[in-house]
Amino acid sequence: AQKALPSVAAIDVYTNQSNAGGMYGFGAGNGSEAGTLTKSSLGSGVVLTADGYIITNNHVVENSTELSVGFADESVCEAVVKGTDASNDLAVVAVKLDDISSDTMDAIKVAEIGDSDKLVVGQQVVAIGNALGYGQSVTTGIVSALNRTIDIDGYQADLIQTDAAINPGNSGGALLDMQGRVIGINSAKAAANGVEGMGYAIPISNAKSILEDLMNKKTRTDKV
Repeated sequence: AQKALPSVAAIDVYTNQSNAGGMYGFGAGNGSEAGTLTKSSLGSGVVLTADGYIITNNHVVENSTELSVGFADESVCEAVVKGTDASNDLAVVAVKLDDISSDTMDAIKVAEIGDSDKLVVGQQVVAIGNALGYGQSVTTGIVSALNRTIDIDGYQADLIQTDAAINPGNSGGALLDMQGRVIGINSAKAAANGVEGMGYAIPISNAKSILEDLMNKKTRTDKV
């Protein structure tokens, strides 16, 4: 946790459209009236590169008008959407390096990427994210299942299942192995009566090539 916390960021989403929170029952927001710019939901992100690219979920940022990113030292910077892939629920957002102070650069670090193909059921994992918008928090559990195919809002995904507690605001945060390496991007949780301890993460080995492509997209500067 100590190794990885500086690599995880909080993302606040502002919109001028009514938005009751993230998809999958996984965002946390207060909604907004049309035409009124207000914070509508929140999520998490993982620092991908030293030049200001951050991984998150598409469903965190897809309806955004403006974004802000909060780093480990509690500093906040404006961010823009660099690229999204709705079919895999992945996105990359960018922060201008000129907006990041030298003190903040010293406080944050680029995440170490692991190999989700080497995971085994029962392996211990840690989840870090901006749970409920209170700031970064850490939960722990195990890999409950691999290649779990679930249907999320009309598309199927093969995900890592974990019983590490995943809460609103964790979307886009890191699922880590016990060496502090990112092996998944927390993306969804099962939310139904009688269901407990079933969270899901996008395997990082599946996401690598997609993220590289998203970093090369033209920055989205239009207002949604």
